[in-house]
Order: sequence, then structure tokens, then C-alpha cells
Amino acid sequence: MTGATGATAATRPGTGPAGELEALLDARPDVFSAERSGELDRAEELPADACALLDAFGLPAYYVPAEAGGRLDDHELLFHLLRTVAARDLTAAVAHGKTYLGAMPVWVAGDPAQARRLGARIRDGARVSWALTEPGHGADLLAGEVTARAAGGGYRLDGVKWPINNATAGSHLCVLARTDEAGGPRGHSFFLVDKAALPAGSHRPLPRARTHGIRGADISGIAFEGARVPASALVGREGGGAETALLGLQLTRTVCASLSAGAAEHGLRLAVRFAGERVIQDRPLIERPNVRAVLARAAGALAAVEVAGIVGARAVHGLTGEMSVVSAAVKALAPTLTDRMLGELAELLGSRAFLTREYAAGAFQKLQRDHRVVGIFDGSTVVARNALINQFPRLVRGHAAGTRDAAGLAATARAGTPPGELEWARLSLVSRTGCSIVQGLRAAVEGSAVEGAEPLVRDVLAAVDAVHGRMAAIRPSARPDIEAFEVAADYELCFAAASCLHLWTAGAAGGAADGALWLRVALRHLLDGLGRGPGSDPADDERIAGLLARAVAEGRPLSPFRGDQDGERT
Repeated sequence: MTGATGATAATRPGTGPAGELEALLDARPDVFSAERSGELDRAEELPADACALLDAFGLPAYYVPAEAGGRLDDHELLFHLLRTVAARDLTAAVAHGKTYLGAMPVWVAGDPAQARRLGARIRDGARVSWALTEPGHGADLLAGEVTARAAGGGYRLDGVKWPINNATAGSHLCVLARTDEAGGPRGHSFFLVDKAALPAGSHRPLPRARTHGIRGADISGIAFEGARVPASALVGREGGGAETALLGLQLTRTVCASLSAGAAEHGLRLAVRFAGERVIQDRPLIERPNVRAVLARAAGALAAVEVAGIVGARAVHGLTGEMSVVSAAVKALAPTLTDRMLGELAELLGSRAFLTREYAAGAFQKLQRDHRVVGIFDGSTVVARNALINQFPRLVRGHAAGTRDAAGLAATARAGTPPGELEWARLSLVSRTGCSIVQGLRAAVEGSAVEGAEPLVRDVLAAVDAVHGRMAAIRPSARPDIEAFEVAADYELCFAAASCLHLWTAGAAGGAADGALWLRVALRHLLDGLGRGPGSDPADDERIAGLLARAVAEGRPLSPFRGDQDGERT
């Protein structure tokens, strides 16, 4: 996109680490292909070859912060890397990327020496599982029954963690355990557990859970029975586990958007190819206005998910203290929009969306099944929206006052540039300034010209005001009613629209003509969700369908937001 100033970012898809990963995966169809993914899915087998290839590329180093000896100093780059994998095989992305999630407590609360030791192990190929959930308790982390009792200068772990990713295949676990018999917010702590160092017979794997999607992922569990760990296994302070988990989730929830973005692009690519190849009454489907309208809506959803994910990833650095809001909005929005998009594309594909072998080796039906789990990971959509509802009063006040962190917002909007250092200590359980991305929207678009989108921008501003009016009418409650969740869902759409407009005004991606087109289809899609949709624009539908068809035919990115935007990121 190009902003009112006419400045254009140096977007070079295929450069930098994300481009190198893209090239590597393209060169190995024996590992990353629809046929191979389908075989493994039917066999419910872990994509070990794919994970090994990602290890050889060096992807694990991007899960480790630079200060712990890794290469993670830019969460936007991590977004693009994981998105590249997810656009080929979501199961592989989930299985491999779980290590980033699993190690998060150490990055948030561990001491520097502990972080460096774990970082070295991850770079050498260690898999880390985040052992949070337990049978019967789901997202209620404070109800956990796994205990860690002081014993012999260390701790003794007892109890069961299930279902968790990489519990059996992983070598390490970050285990949330009760350290105070009374439990409560200060009654749980994290422990970094090296399974190889546990006494023989003190732990056992639990059988893998059979899942509808990501069938090859290791969704299993572990039972501890008098498992002794040293005092050095404690992550952070005793009793700080719940806070560490909530802070860590602010980053992991945001990164989950990369899975949705990759799935959305994969699904749209399959649908565009089908629409171009399928001929009915001597005409390819893609020449029909109603089909082009479907593809344009899908393109709008893809753009919204990508931009929200990119802005969220950059906010980790630029708006760190606001991540309690940003992460909840991104985590609820991305899988919701992607699931709806895939559902509409499934109707376009018809039977080919359900066949397990005949069309593109059954890639679409696998993709649709796999993606359904993203809305559950790291706090379900309901949990994320509840987190937003809890902060409605601050968000309403911030919107009314136009409160924003101008410098942090400017850095967040400059996609494709180094985002600045992440100050972990700035993570906060609540945002004291609300959400600069939404609250700074009106100031950002004043005086900006968007080709053919001025009425859409006015509609977005009106929608943002209206949603905050509804938020103000929601009374705080320990158990919010359905209306509060519906308002939270609309706030997410406002967040995505604001993210799109911030990237536009910052001149963050793409050329002028195509950038304006992508902005319009994204805003139309989001306004439609807000009940203010202006309807389809046949001219834009035709243009976006043409762009998509050419991109698919030439094997290029579908949108201007795809890939590494700064070739100097290494």
C-alpha cells in the first residue's frame, strides 16, 4: 500500500529469511507437497521429514530471543516464517512452531542463564511443550491439580497434563504446577522439565488423542509420579506461574495468526486455481461475476488476517504494554475470519472441498479440518473475547480521549522495517493506555487520500464510534452475557480495519494501484461483518480476481503482504 505521501516500501517477496525458507520448501516437493501431506494425514503420522527440514534451515533459532543466543529480534519476521510453513502444511507448522510457545515462560520470567541454556538446546533441535492444560479443567488454569512440592532441595511433581502438543515427541516441558495447596492466583509456578533428566519410572506418556484435524500432530499428555526436579527448574519466582502464563499468552496468541494467514492463503490459492480450470457452459468459473465476488470477499478476509497479524506482531515491540488488548483481538479475529472464508470457498469448490484424494490430493478438506484447531490454541475465541470485555471501560475512555502512544504506533505501522527492541518487562496484564491502533485511527487518516476508498474510510470511522458506544453500555460482570461477546467480535473487526488503514498511511506495502485495491476489498469485507457493508464492487471484483489468477499461474504471492519485506533481515 502507498499512503498519502506517495512513499512505497521496498517490498521484495523472496528476499531475506522468509524468502530463503520459501525457496527451500519449493525445492523439496518430496517433503512439502499435497500428496505427501495427505499420506501422512491418513496415516495419522507426525511430519518428521518436514520438521527435520525446518531444523536444517535453522528455524528453531527464530524461536529463541537474541539475548538468549537466538535470532528472534523481530516478531514480524517470525510471523512470515511460520506463515510460509502454514501455507503448505498446517500440521507441520503446528508441530514445529509449538516449541516457540512451549519455551515462552522461560523467555518471559526465566533468569538469563536459564534462558541461554534452553536457547542452546532449542537451536540444537530440542522440542519444548507448554504443559498447561489438564483433564477436566480446560482453560481454567487455576483449577490445575498437578502439584510441585518442595523435596530434597528441589521439587516433586505429581499429576497429569493432557491434552498438550509435543508432550511425547518433545524433550522438554514448561509445566504449570500448584506450589501452594490453597491454589489461587499466587499458588502456581512454572518448571522447566528435561524429561531425560527425570528419574526412571517417575513419568509416563499418555496415549495420543485422535483429532479431526492436524492428525499427525503429537496431541498427547504426560503423567508425573514422584518426578524429582532440581530447584533450578523453577522458572521465575514461586507463585508467579499464573501471571507468567497470561503474559506469555500475549505473544503466543499473536503468533497464532500466522497459522490462520497461511491457511487462508492456501485455501484461496486452491479456490482460484479451481475457478480458473473448471469450465461450465464453455466458460471458466472465474469469468462469472458471482464467482469473482466470492474470490474478492476471500481476498478481503486474507488481507484483513494478514494485516492484523503483521500489526499485532509489530505491536509486540512497539506497543508492548498494550498487548493484553492487541493479542486478544488478533487471536479471536484471525481464526474466525479464516474459518468463515474457508467455508465460503468450500461452497465454491463443491464436492472437491470434501474429496480426500481426487482434487489437489485432498488438500482443501485437510486444510479446513486442520485450521479449526487454531481457534482453540492458547485460549479459545471465547476466552480471548472475554479478555477484551474485561478491558471495555479503559478502551471506551481511551477512544473518547483519543489516547495513543504516537511513537509506538508509528513504529508498529512501518511494516517491513526493524521493529525495535522488545522490552519484556513492559508486558502488562492490562493495558493502561487502551489500544493505540484503534484509538489513533482518526488522527492517522486525517488528510490521507485513499484511491476510491474515502466513503469506506468514513464508514469505518462511524463504525468504530458506534462500537465504542455499545461497549460503553456493557456493564462489568464476572459472567458477561452474549451481547458483550458480540460487541467484542465487532471490536476485533474495527481493530483489523484500523490496522489496514495504519499500514496504508505509513506506506508499508505494495504499489499504489494494487495497494488501494487490496485496501478496498479488505475494508469492504470488514464493514460487511460490521453490518455496514456497501456491497460488492464488480469492477474491483474483476480486478482482484485477475490479480489472483495471475499470481496463481505464476506461482507468486497472492497479496502484497506476503513474505519478507526487508532483504537485510538476517
